[in-house]
Amino acid sequence: MKQFTPKLFDVLKTSYSKEQLFKDIIAGIIVAIIALPLSIALALASGVRPEQGIYTAIFAGFVISFLGGSRVQIAGPTAAFATIVAGIVAKNGMSGLVTATILAGIILIIMGIFKFGNLIRFIPYTITTGFTIGIAVTIFVGQIKDFLGLTFTTSPIETIDKVKAVAASIGTFNYQALIVGMVSLLILIFLPKIKIFSKIPPSLIAVIVAVVMVKILKMDVKTIGDLYTISSAFPKPALPDLSYSAIVEQIPNAFTIAILAGIESLLSCVVSDGMIGSRHNSNMELVAQGAGNIASALFGGIPATGAIARTAANIKNGGRTPIAGMVHAVVLLLILVSLMPLAKLIPMPAIAAILFMVAYNMSGWRTFAHLIKTSPKSDNIVLIVTFVFTVVFDLVVAIGVGLALACVLFMKRMSEVTDVHGWVYLDEENRTADNADNLHFKNVPKGVQVFEITGPMFFAATEKFGNVLFDKSTKVLIIRMRSVPAIDATGIQAIEKIIARCKKNGTKVIFSHVNEQPMKIFKKSGIFEELGEEAFCANIDDALAESEELIKNR
Repeated sequence: MKQFTPKLFDVLKTSYSKEQLFKDIIAGIIVAIIALPLSIALALASGVRPEQGIYTAIFAGFVISFLGGSRVQIAGPTAAFATIVAGIVAKNGMSGLVTATILAGIILIIMGIFKFGNLIRFIPYTITTGFTIGIAVTIFVGQIKDFLGLTFTTSPIETIDKVKAVAASIGTFNYQALIVGMVSLLILIFLPKIKIFSKIPPSLIAVIVAVVMVKILKMDVKTIGDLYTISSAFPKPALPDLSYSAIVEQIPNAFTIAILAGIESLLSCVVSDGMIGSRHNSNMELVAQGAGNIASALFGGIPATGAIARTAANIKNGGRTPIAGMVHAVVLLLILVSLMPLAKLIPMPAIAAILFMVAYNMSGWRTFAHLIKTSPKSDNIVLIVTFVFTVVFDLVVAIGVGLALACVLFMKRMSEVTDVHGWVYLDEENRTADNADNLHFKNVPKGVQVFEITGPMFFAATEKFGNVLFDKSTKVLIIRMRSVPAIDATGIQAIEKIIARCKKNGTKVIFSHVNEQPMKIFKKSGIFEELGEEAFCANIDDALAESEELIKNR
C-alpha cells in the first residue's frame, strides 16, 4: 500500500522543520495571489461564472495537494479545459458539466487504482504538442471579442464560428477597450523583465491598473460586473443528475476530461520533479486528481488538473511540500468570502489580455516549429492533424484521430523495418579477404537453406513472410530469428504455413536463436511441441550442425 500513500503523509513522517513550514506558507500565499486572476479568467473562458474558477482552485486544489503523489503540485482550473468545458456548458448546462466532471473523477480514481499512471507516457509527444497549441489557438480566438470590445449578435461556440463572428462584428470595435487591453498586455509582457517587480504577479498588477484606468477615466468598457452576477457566499454541495441517460450522455466528455487531466497533471509532475530533484507517485496522483475533480464538481467548480505555471511559481518561492498547495487553497477561500465582490470591477479586456498570455505560454510554438523542422514526415502528419482537428472540431475528435493515425503510421514504420531474406551463397572462388569472415558466408551443408528474419513479425508485415522460398532440393530450412523481438497471431500463422509447406515437401525446419517472447508463443501455439526441442537451436552454428546431422541420417 506504500504506492497509495499521499506525499503529505511521507513528508510529515520525516523531519518537517518550522523553517520549511514558513516557506510553504509564504509560497502558498504568493501562488494564491497568482491563481486569483487566472482562476477568474479561466472560468470566464470556460463559459461559467467568475467565482466558479475560485471554487475549483479551492476545493480541487486542497484535495489534490492533500492526497496527491507530488510534493509541490498546485492544482486548479487550467486553459486546457476551457474549450471543452465551454462546449459542455453550452450544450448540456452546468448540470451536464457536473455530471461529466464527477464521472471523470471516478475514471481517474480507477485509472490510479489499476496503475494506469505509467501508461500516460504512451501518448505520443506529437499528439500532446498538437492539441496543446490547438487549445492555445482556440483560447486566443475566443478572447478577441473582449479585447477589441466587439458586440456579437450571436453566441458562437466553435472556433471557426467565433472567427466569422469577429469578422462580421468588426464594425462595433471599441477603441477604449483596446487601450485597456493593450496596457494590460504590455504590463503582462514587460513587468516580469523589470528586476524590482519580478516577484510581483504581473496579472494582479494588470488587473489593478485596468480597474483604475476604467474608473478614473470613466471609460466605456465592459467589466465582469456588467456581464455576471458575482457571489461571495461559500458554495453548498449539490448532487448532479446521475440518471442512466445523463451518465450515458456524458461518458464521452468524462473520458476526455479524465485523459486530459491525467496527461496534464502527470506532465506537470515530471516537470516539477526535474526542478526539485524529487520523484512523484503517478498512480497516487491520478487518485488525487479524481478525488479533487469530484470535490470541485460537488461544490460548483469545473474540471481541474495540475497547473504547470502555478506549480513552478510554488517551487520558485520556496514551496517544497503539499502544505503549500493547501495554504494556497485556504487563502483563496479567505479572498472569496471577503474580497470577491471587488472582482466585478475587473474590465473584460484585462481578462482577455491575461488569457492571451496564458494561450501564448501554453502554446509551445517553439517546440511546434522545432518538431516540424526535425521530425519524420509521419510524426509531422500526426502533429498537424491533431492541431487542425483541435481547432476545427474539438479535443475528443482530435485525440481520437491523432491516436488512430499515430498507430497506423507506427505500424507502417515497423512493417518497413521488418525484413525476410535468404542468405547469399558464394562459391569458394568468389570468397575474398573482405567477405571471408562474413556470417552469411559460413559453410552451409548442401541441401540447406538459411533465411533470416529481422524486426517484429506482426500483421502489418505479413506479406514479407512469403519471401521464405525453397525448392524440392532443400532438405533443411533454417529460420534465423535472433533479430525478431516479438511475434503476434498473424506472424504465428505465417510460420505455420511455412512449416506446412515444408512438411509437404519433406523439408525439416530448424529455428535459430528464438527470443523470449516468440518462444513463449511457439510453445503456447503448439509449434514447439510439434517440431520438438531439437528443432530450436541456441545459435546459427548449432543450427548448421544440426542440419548437417539431419542430412547425414536421411
